[in-house]
Amino acid sequence: MIRIITDSAADLTARELEQPGVVVVPMAITFEDGTSQEDDGSMTKDEFFVRLASDSKLPRTSQPSPAAFIEAFTDAADAGDEMIVITVAQKLSGTYQCATMAAGDVDVPVHIIDSETATQGEAVIVREALRLRDQGFTAAEIVDALESLKKRVRIVAVVDSLKHLQKGGRVSAAVALVGGALGIKPVISLYDGAVKLAGKGRGRPGALVAMFKQIDEMGGVDADYGCTVLYSDDKGMAGPVNHYLHQNLKLNDVHVSQIGATIGTHVGPRAVGVVFVSQNAE
Repeated sequence: MIRIITDSAADLTARELEQPGVVVVPMAITFEDGTSQEDDGSMTKDEFFVRLASDSKLPRTSQPSPAAFIEAFTDAADAGDEMIVITVAQKLSGTYQCATMAAGDVDVPVHIIDSETATQGEAVIVREALRLRDQGFTAAEIVDALESLKKRVRIVAVVDSLKHLQKGGRVSAAVALVGGALGIKPVISLYDGAVKLAGKGRGRPGALVAMFKQIDEMGGVDADYGCTVLYSDDKGMAGPVNHYLHQNLKLNDVHVSQIGATIGTHVGPRAVGVVFVSQNAE
């Protein structure tokens, strides 16, 4: 079997976690009081966002250790499985580097892919890996296909502010200042591994319109892959986005998913967005 190994930033669903040969190496969250929590589902996403709102200091996220990857790799090797590792974007985390270090300490080949994305964008790539594996593709063929697909994965989202991304070092103070003008809600994008200020709008309605325009400007949705509406702490915010995708873009395969703790730390509360595969890689 080809074992698909990823990290908890992918926010896989319970059904995906139950599929044969899927392994998640958890990241960790350290809170203001110094307590740490692995992002392994033992703290629910809702519980995390309640804690995020109550703490005055932003939690710290930590990538899995090389030792955690070595354990996953050794277990796969002992079972005679090949391995494909899909990590959160290396521009956002040291996870890719830790996996690469760990691969050097095992005696079997390990294919490691920098997804250049996160949360459900990373999950899109995991799902495609599983689909191709189950159709009988070789590990090398799957890796080639994923390296091509990842260039088309897009995330665009409205966030309440950029302060969480700035505090976590994911955007500069200058970008945060531009996106934080009075009454303005920023629109961010994630592709090619980087978080960018993609637009802004007056109030949430204006920002949603700006976000919808970005979907078109990013190449439009490839309906073969469906798309996912993301939200952080308030599922109700997904409603207008879900409606737009169904009614305006005539998409039928639309899912709704809550952002997990690893990425939620950086986008903060009241975030809503769309994950999709673009019709082109430009």
